Amino acid sequence: MKIGFIGLGKMGFNMVQRLLNDHHEIVVWNRSQVAVEEISKKGAIGAATVEELTNKLPGRRIVWLMVPAGKPVDENLDLLLTLLNQGDIIIDGGNSYWRDTQARAVRAALKGVNYIDCGTSGGVWGLKNGYCLMYGGDREAAEYAEPLFKSLAPEHGYVYCGVSGTGHLVKMVHNGIEYGMMQAFAEGFEILEKTPFNLDLPKIADAWQYGSVVRSWLLELAVDALKEDPKLDRLEDYVQDSGEGRWTVQTAIDFDVPAHVITASLYNRFQSRQTESFAMKMLAALRNQFGGHAVKTKE
Repeated sequence: MKIGFIGLGKMGFNMVQRLLNDHHEIVVWNRSQVAVEEISKKGAIGAATVEELTNKLPGRRIVWLMVPAGKPVDENLDLLLTLLNQGDIIIDGGNSYWRDTQARAVRAALKGVNYIDCGTSGGVWGLKNGYCLMYGGDREAAEYAEPLFKSLAPEHGYVYCGVSGTGHLVKMVHNGIEYGMMQAFAEGFEILEKTPFNLDLPKIADAWQYGSVVRSWLLELAVDALKEDPKLDRLEDYVQDSGEGRWTVQTAIDFDVPAHVITASLYNRFQSRQTESFAMKMLAALRNQFGGHAVKTKE
């Protein structure tokens, strides 16, 4: 297929390369033309503007968006809706909030354009291993774009989820589960690290990959990280979040679901960013007030 692709960040660049490897023709545009020039060396067709990109696409046009959630998606959508024709397809492959996606699909439908939301998982390893794709929207449009999903995903690694918004909803919950799994691994390895036995964490983690019920790709990545830096001395204990955990917790609240683990893992990320916790000071002060418990004070 010949499609347009907007957004050549750390995932978008590799996704284009994987599509090129499977003999698709890709017209690309990116805010920084350096990335356009780089991927053009690998066979992509560069475009200096979004208008030029759409003009280089034949027949029923497909444009894949791989840009950050929020304003960048809306800006590109607004522009594309002035350039595309009835029946054309926009695929949002980023991590957009599913309720925003539903609203965007309505805006696109008013112009006769199909809006497919495609949650994309695979990170920097996707070029080699493929991307797990979860997508929603008009079924006919999704089936028309299926050759792209098939090229990007490993075998059996893509799924049509339903109406507009369901792809991003499923990907959001996937990432919420990921938060909880990572938190469990983090806590477990800290327990092992704090014991007085000088345990070889890389060897233990590696052994868990064979027959253990907790074996997983996340554990494989933990093995790699521990082999590179067994005590993780090069890292700060600061963990960012990109929004999906927050959206998952909010959705759980909306649907009255008690998501204890995911919520706790999100709050742990918030706590990691505190250089000094007023709440912990208050806890120490209260224990001192009612029980005379010892406190540590600054010199």
